[in-house]
Amino acid sequence: MVYLDNSATTKPWPEVLDAYYKAASDYFGNPSSLHHPGVEAETLLNKGRSAVAGLLRVRPEEIVFTSGGTESNNLAIKGIAFKHQERGKHLITSAVEHPSVKEAFMDLEEFGFEVTYLEADREGRISPENVVKAVREDTILVSLIHVNNELGTINPIEETARQLKQFPKLFFHTDHVQGAAHVPLDLSDVDLCSISAHKFHGLKGTGALFKKNGVFLSSLFHGGEQENAFRAGTENVPGITAMAKAFRLSEEKRQDENDRLQSLKIHLIRELQTMEEAEVNTPITGSAPHIVNVSFPGVKPEVLVQELTRQDIHVSTKSACSSKLEEPSAVIKAAGLGEERAWSALRISFSYETAEAEIEAAVTALQRIVPEMKKVMGEKK
Repeated sequence: MVYLDNSATTKPWPEVLDAYYKAASDYFGNPSSLHHPGVEAETLLNKGRSAVAGLLRVRPEEIVFTSGGTESNNLAIKGIAFKHQERGKHLITSAVEHPSVKEAFMDLEEFGFEVTYLEADREGRISPENVVKAVREDTILVSLIHVNNELGTINPIEETARQLKQFPKLFFHTDHVQGAAHVPLDLSDVDLCSISAHKFHGLKGTGALFKKNGVFLSSLFHGGEQENAFRAGTENVPGITAMAKAFRLSEEKRQDENDRLQSLKIHLIRELQTMEEAEVNTPITGSAPHIVNVSFPGVKPEVLVQELTRQDIHVSTKSACSSKLEEPSAVIKAAGLGEERAWSALRISFSYETAEAEIEAAVTALQRIVPEMKKVMGEKK
């Protein structure tokens, strides 16, 4: 199998599954319980919290465990909006965000909030200068994606955060789901940051929100005092333990394999650029090492994905959260790359275990399939 859809989800590593199983079987107590099994579970939970905090270079008490990136993004965005709406009801995000961010802001508009959706450049990037220009007296939140989930473009989050420090009344959140364990990020000037375990070989249903000390949120869930009362509900101790293990292993892999992955990305882009049918949407520089987005105008991407998967080569059309919707990529449209490219885009995404032979297999298949599909489409016309 050639699996090249790692931005949708990664395969859990055996060591991660072992950590999950041991935690689930040996530390099954409720971490809120006062008895010995509960205390053991709480101890393991705290170890997981410290491990994740250490990898993000923040304090353990600044980590709120969640069910994944979508919940983390919603907790950050809606939590800030509702908690601090007396300061103002103006929010800033971009037109190239993940659906879990974009739709959270759209929902807040129904509650009377005003949202500015910043335009991106042709690489899908948001400039810090444009962010600062959009800030108003009543702005309380800015939320921008770190690594774009479709294009792989890296936003200048650290510089944006530094420039936003001149506005002490607002908070800055970043969706770091595609960046975690792939593109390092200094959170010194960031107030909130979302990650998700299954993007770096952990298990689905586990994530975290970094919330800087002194930042207060309205909770989305009620019914308990877990996670410092910011997220009610019994913590998923096995999932958190597995996430901490996966994050550590992925960081170690990143340090050893990042240059190789970057070379694979550049090699794939160069190969795709030799195809006259292809329009590469991912920039070679200023992008993450594990995502390549390419369009084949005139070819239906869902048909191409199905033809590739019949050959045991697996890629995706756009964000997995919206890949089954028959509509163009909102990210590529917002980047100004045109309707044709937005309708026909594929995303190819690696893990640290992706081999060059797998890339070659995908390229060879595309070089054969795409011209055949274009020919058939031409004959139908």
